[in-house]
Amino acid sequence: MNIATQTAQIGLEWDTRTGAVTVPIYQTATFRHPGLGQSTGYDYTRSGNPTRQALEEGIARLEGGARGFAYASGMAAIANLLLLFKKGDHLVVTEDLYGGTCRLFDQIFTQYELSFTYVDTSDIKAVRAAIRPETKALFVESLTNPLLKVADIAALSALCRERGLLHIVDNTFLTPYLLRPFDHGADITVYSATKYLAGHNDTVSGLVAVKDPQLAERVYFLQNSVGAVLGPQDSWLTIRGMKTLSVRLDRQQENAGRVAQWLSNHPRVRKVYYPGLSGHPGHPGHELLARQARGFGAMIAFEVDEHALVERLLLKTEVISFAESLGGVETLITFPQVQTHADIPPELRQRLGINDVLLRLSVGIEDADDLIDDLAQAFEGGDQGSGTGDR
Repeated sequence: MNIATQTAQIGLEWDTRTGAVTVPIYQTATFRHPGLGQSTGYDYTRSGNPTRQALEEGIARLEGGARGFAYASGMAAIANLLLLFKKGDHLVVTEDLYGGTCRLFDQIFTQYELSFTYVDTSDIKAVRAAIRPETKALFVESLTNPLLKVADIAALSALCRERGLLHIVDNTFLTPYLLRPFDHGADITVYSATKYLAGHNDTVSGLVAVKDPQLAERVYFLQNSVGAVLGPQDSWLTIRGMKTLSVRLDRQQENAGRVAQWLSNHPRVRKVYYPGLSGHPGHPGHELLARQARGFGAMIAFEVDEHALVERLLLKTEVISFAESLGGVETLITFPQVQTHADIPPELRQRLGINDVLLRLSVGIEDADDLIDDLAQAFEGGDQGSGTGDR
């Protein structure tokens, strides 16, 4: 069955008693037992809730995995996965990760004597060279945030099998609609479902899918023990959003391609990062992503020719909102250096290219001509704003 059909039908047959097309919101903390030593299959919502289960079964099915898990946020999901490891373990991770993931690794889990080596995971040789005897896993972003480097999931998975490592893929930017990492050999996928999966900037959630049933049992033990689970209301909102994933992403990708092409021809843009760009200069990961995915996503990063232009674009766009996050139906623009990646050390930001002229666009479902016109008028002028407290 096509994945677009699967997303539209998440939870469709859940309520067989009433035939409700939409899965109900089981807003309850606890469940009554039918008898001594008996259970309906649900006892306490931390351990399992029907609304959350419909979502968890949905992401497992979309990924082709054994089991899915829903968390209170993407960061909660990643934190829960790190509990699979013990003192002294080492992970190789993508170097230009989302800043919040770096913060979690470097400022929290290093306290428990996990260690992390950051490498360019688009470079297989660099990944191989970073593996140590104590390395237990490889954690990659399939498309990196914000520079949109492309990881060769199949090649990295083969390396992980060779060295006995878990391969964890943060697939937030692509979603299973565009890329299914399990098809390329990965072991675990993780999502900030707040982004494209929920898709409406109205809820915060995280999802994990696990391919192996035994590993899935370990992850469930951790999920239940720690309890950072997604509530019934937010589970329902995430399901609601996932039903339109295919139509939203199709439109968003179409818009992103047009906006990226327009930016690449603008005299005040010195570089565009978008894997859908081919030819010269194009994007170095274009051919690889074309082979392993069904599309190029809807995230764009670009550099302007001077820092003074950054504030103008952030504050003078009218259709495009200056806001953090991504993946919703509304187009958003951010300044990674002081927003999403502020927790990365300045010297590393500079080396990676997360500099003071880099902006990131999350392209939404608006009319592409309106988005281009909005960027054009912001590039062209007006008095610069005076800044915002958010910065």
